[in-house]
Formats: sequence, structure tokens, C-alpha cells
Amino acid sequence: MKIGTMVHLDENVCSKIKDVKTYGMESFQLCCWNFAYFTDEMAEKIKKAADEEGLEISAVWCGWSGEAQWNFVKGYHTLGIVPVYFRDQRVKELKTGSDFAKKLGAKDFVTHMGFLPENPDTDEFRAVVATIRDLAEYCKANGQYLLFETGQETPITLKRTIIEVGTGNLGINLDPANLLLYGKANPCDAVDIFGDYVRGIHAKDGEYPTDPAHLGEEKRIGDGRANFPVLIKKLKEHGYDGSITIEREISGDKQIEDILYAKKFLEDILNG
Repeated sequence: MKIGTMVHLDENVCSKIKDVKTYGMESFQLCCWNFAYFTDEMAEKIKKAADEEGLEISAVWCGWSGEAQWNFVKGYHTLGIVPVYFRDQRVKELKTGSDFAKKLGAKDFVTHMGFLPENPDTDEFRAVVATIRDLAEYCKANGQYLLFETGQETPITLKRTIIEVGTGNLGINLDPANLLLYGKANPCDAVDIFGDYVRGIHAKDGEYPTDPAHLGEEKRIGDGRANFPVLIKKLKEHGYDGSITIEREISGDKQIEDILYAKKFLEDILNG
């Protein structure tokens, strides 16, 4: 498995890509929430920077516009393509992101779909499935897998949705911390349910929520409840041999310190 980290797309993206190499990484996921950067010129700059540093772009992580509240009160109504009010606009944006990912040669395209409906026998579930199918077919035409970032749904709901959409190019970007932060599953147990669909991993850690309105707390890798030695062992048993992308959702010097700590933490597991 390769160890990488996140690179957020802005005017300093080439410098950030060089930093990834300086950290001793082999890959990165490119993350973007600003669609103004989805240009041919920017794609060429990123490809050139990645090639010069010998880095793999393991996936493109694409956001969407509009209100987004990362909590249990407003999250159901504001996150991803599940909310009807935002759905059409966000699908258009994600298709634009898929086109940009194609320019970069990325085969995996990732996003948060939102709080997927738990009950499959509802019009809401069927409408969400139809929307995801449309987006997945678009990604398939671009030679891509469409990956669900985990967290906002139980593992069995995620697996059920993938099977129901049925386009053959759906996968999972496993974020073990998100499964904990949203109170949806123990990450190791989740792999037992949907492990065959995992095509990407975020190395991130956290705790279960205790406040009914708010997510749990993200932690430095190894300081939360994600059991990475067991998790990596189970992923290998399911045939996973892709990148492990370190993500630490803080900023400043502490973020870099924790990313480098995570790299050593993961290397010790992989080489143990």
C-alpha cells in the first residue's frame, strides 16, 4: 500500500504537491470545493507537478456548492445530493468535477452523497438511487469509479445503495473516523460488511458522538477508536492494495506534525 495525503486545490496547489514529496509520500488525493479551478490550464499544472515529483493522483475528491452543516440537526437537509433542494445543481457540479478528474487521468472520483435513506421501500430512497445512477453512468463514460465517502449512513445502507444502483463502477472511500464521528459503525466491523467495495482509504481517527446534535471529535491517528492494525489486516484480506491517504482536518503547524506522525504510525503497521 502507498501512503499519501490530501492536497486541497487552490492557487498554491503546485507548492502543496511538492510538500507531499518532501513529506516522503507516494500519492495524494486532490480535493476541490471551488469549481473555478476546473480548467484545462489548472489540470496541466497539476499533472506536470505530480509527474515532476513522481506522485500518483490516487483520486479526485469533489465538493459541491450551497449550505453545508456538518451536524445531526441540519446535515440531513444540507449535505450531498440527498436534499432535493440542492440535488440538481450539485449533480451538475459533480459532473463538471468528473470531467476535470478525467483531464488529470484520475480513475477514482469521490464525494459525500449525504445521509442516504435507511429505508429502501420509500420514494426518497428510489429517487436518490436514480440520481446516483445518473451520476455513476456519467463517471463510467469518463472511465471512472464513483466512490462514496463513508460516514453519513450505516454500512449496510451503503452496501444496499451500491447494489441497488447497480452500474458496476461504484466503490467506497473508507474514512474510518467518519464512521465513528457520525456514530454509524466500528470501522473494522464495517469492512466485514462492505470491504469488497473499498477503493480508497482516509487515514483519520476519531471518537463516537456524545452530544445528540453534533458529530464526535476527530483525533490524531492512534488517539481515537479506529483500530488501524486490525483495519489494515482486514482490508488486505479483502484484496485492498491501494493508497492510504492521511487526512487531518485541522490547520497550521500542528496539522503537518500530525500528518508526519501518521505516516510513521502507518509505516510501522505496514512493515510490522
